[in-house]
Amino acid sequence: MGDVSDDSRHESTALAAHTTLGLGGPAANLVTASSAEEIIAGVRDAVREERPLLLLGGGSNVVISDEGFPGTALLIRSSGIAVTYDDGDHVLVRVAAGHSWDDFVTETVAQGWSGVECLAGIPGATGSTPIQNVGAYGQEVSQTIVEVSAYDRDEGATTTFTPEECLFEYRHSRFKHSDRWVILDVTFRLRMDRLSAPIAYAELARALSGTIGDRVSLSEAREMVLGLRRSKGMVLDPSDPDTRSAGSFFTNPVLSFSGYQAMLQKTNGLEPPSWPMPGGVMKVSAAWLIEQAGFGKGYQRGPVCISSKHTLALTNPGAGNTKDLLALAAEIRDGVHEKFGVTLNPEPVLVNCTL
Repeated sequence: MGDVSDDSRHESTALAAHTTLGLGGPAANLVTASSAEEIIAGVRDAVREERPLLLLGGGSNVVISDEGFPGTALLIRSSGIAVTYDDGDHVLVRVAAGHSWDDFVTETVAQGWSGVECLAGIPGATGSTPIQNVGAYGQEVSQTIVEVSAYDRDEGATTTFTPEECLFEYRHSRFKHSDRWVILDVTFRLRMDRLSAPIAYAELARALSGTIGDRVSLSEAREMVLGLRRSKGMVLDPSDPDTRSAGSFFTNPVLSFSGYQAMLQKTNGLEPPSWPMPGGVMKVSAAWLIEQAGFGKGYQRGPVCISSKHTLALTNPGAGNTKDLLALAAEIRDGVHEKFGVTLNPEPVLVNCTL
């Protein structure tokens, strides 16, 4: 397999233009990969040149330092959808890592493939979705993924993972904190059905004037999810500064029974939105904790702020830098810990910077 061509190397190495936050300094080297073969070649080139490697899909879940990245940033721009199996009831659909996630969801609705319709409007590339087990409005990609194909940097070979081998958890997988595997494509098992999967999220059910367990048309589910996301500034829109974010900046904390009880002692009799999870633990609304700690929508620190529509999104309306954003995030994290004794963890990947 040959080296990455000179045509794929960029004169401008600024990374801000490749992130939804619009933040980040330059990379020492910036390369575009438009196929699985070019992705592998780019990885091998970086290894041979002994350069650190940063993989960038849609740049929607990443915070890059103002100093940039001292190695090769590989832009994953592969695309394509292929049906690999069809038995009349279900299809297996293989999607290239660089393919726009929302474009894929739109295609599933058009084709009558049910299972990911509630994940509409999420920015980024399909190959990024298994990494943090992307989820929203009652669906997670782990519910429909049947195979992840990846390049193993340690072995220098392509390998495949079953859902069990992906070690999916809430916003987590085996890929999240390891750079060993470079995802090349993802295969989903979707039901051939013009109706959505049973609605599993209360807010979405209310918006649809229904109840948990109802089913609606795929297009109706998708459009309602898009409407809810737009109302929170969670659909990319150049005219809306609230969408210049990395999505939800903090994950909902998962507390042990004793940790949950200790937190309740500090809420003045109020009970935050919480969801029981397997193992006797509780997932707690990070947005509620943030608001109750005094950081409401629109809270500003210098040129960056909390979204005016969604407490979990930290935004860069245009004049900020990464240092500003991390200072705001640290202020929120420390304020929540001081008030409730709960530590919030960041959801985006932090590149060459820490919180």
